[in-house]
Amino acid sequence: MSTRIVVVGGGTAGVRLAQRLPVTLLGEEPHAPYNRVLLADVLAGRYAPEVIALPAPQEPARRGVRVVRIDRAARTVELADGTAVGYDRLVLATGSNPVLPPLRGLRGVRPPAGVLPFRTLDDCLELRALVRPGVRAVVIGGGLLGVSAARALAALGAEVVLTQQGERLMERQLDAHASALLREHVESLGVEVHTECRVSGLRQEDGAVTAVELADGFVLDAQVVVLACGVRPRTGLARDAGLEVARGIVVDDELRTSDPYIHAVGDCAEHAGRVYGLAGPALEQADALAEVLLRSEEPSGTRPADPGTQPAHPGTRPAYTGTRALTRLTLGGPVGLDLAAFGEATPLPGDDVVQLTDATRRAYRKVVVRGDRLVGGVLLGDLAAVGTLARAWEGDEALPDAPLLHLLTHDGGS
Repeated sequence: MSTRIVVVGGGTAGVRLAQRLPVTLLGEEPHAPYNRVLLADVLAGRYAPEVIALPAPQEPARRGVRVVRIDRAARTVELADGTAVGYDRLVLATGSNPVLPPLRGLRGVRPPAGVLPFRTLDDCLELRALVRPGVRAVVIGGGLLGVSAARALAALGAEVVLTQQGERLMERQLDAHASALLREHVESLGVEVHTECRVSGLRQEDGAVTAVELADGFVLDAQVVVLACGVRPRTGLARDAGLEVARGIVVDDELRTSDPYIHAVGDCAEHAGRVYGLAGPALEQADALAEVLLRSEEPSGTRPADPGTQPAHPGTRPAYTGTRALTRLTLGGPVGLDLAAFGEATPLPGDDVVQLTDATRRAYRKVVVRGDRLVGGVLLGDLAAVGTLARAWEGDEALPDAPLLHLLTHDGGS
């Protein structure tokens, strides 16, 4: 195509777009683009790093390059080495940064040796180099990322403690019963779990971490500390360029920012007030943007008379209207555990709830129905019905006139 498209970011969303269209892909990491979802399997030793590489883009990516500035007037991006790359359309797929908690021993200084986030392949490889059987490791954060990291460290033989400030593990996705089952499984892997505990500081000696301090005065010995406290959209480039930024880079239904020739997708983008931070929405946004760019291609070098006027596409439907995101996790061990969660797992007054528990098989299934619509669900141990349930939820269609218990049969009621 004649339009020069530059994509900043070599993660899931950026690479997906580069697979669909010929673009100049600028990636900050030196590695070939990879599937971040599988990092825990690399840490656990299940996969080699090259196994999680993403399919190659149409044009070779430029790796190890950092974009430091966007010149919207000249329509160029400036790289750290001082060179510039021109664009007709710019796509920001800058992803997110790990949240670093305000702990004593961490604020305003370089983290002690042994303290790492769990976000990139380099983080993963550094952790693998540090961890061996018997190493004391503390994971701070009991969400999806923290649970995955704890499982992987335990698989390497580390003595793992998982700390969670909230009342239960994965509290954003799971109800109380499902979270309790998850905790039992994590503890069966040899992980010590502490909930409702707040980490207040780190101790170090000779520049290396030695312990984690809890707010109640308890101290956990640690040779490795993993920070899994969530992520924050990476918006610095957009903010410095004067684009509209809230939690993420604000985009419309065509994934356009406040500049009509700059788009944003993936973890850095905020659509309709929501930042997803998940692979599924990132892929959907990239696919939707590919369609936008294909149908709105214009000759290289042309510009709108008014830079503040966004190109219109009369008669076309919105490219992206949001994603209903399903969370899935597989935990290994002598007896593995699969889980899936979607929508609202906690019912509101008046909702119908169907729940099945099989203690012998360590299986739990629950759906929440509001009127004639499926609004959420949780499945642990037995995911046979998840495909049909997910389709019913994603389609937001009226449920068939049948007993609700059929939703939790192995075929999902189909």
